Amino acid sequence: MSEQEQAEIRLEFARLKQDHADFDAAINAMVATGCDPLQIQRMKKKKLALKDKLRTLEDRIIPDIIA
Repeated sequence: MSEQEQAEIRLEFARLKQDHADFDAAINAMVATGCDPLQIQRMKKKKLALKDKLRTLEDRIIPDIIA
């Protein structure tokens, strides 16, 4: 993997990590205000999908080396 590809992946990783933190804050605010539980559940599902994408990108950045 070239340096540019790795830099692009790291940039995408940082953006998704920020989105994940934003979802977390939004969910906490929704819970505090007593928002619709179905809406909260949908947000949690989106947050989980972001977490899966983060793990995929992390696996591409850090190769799995068996020692």
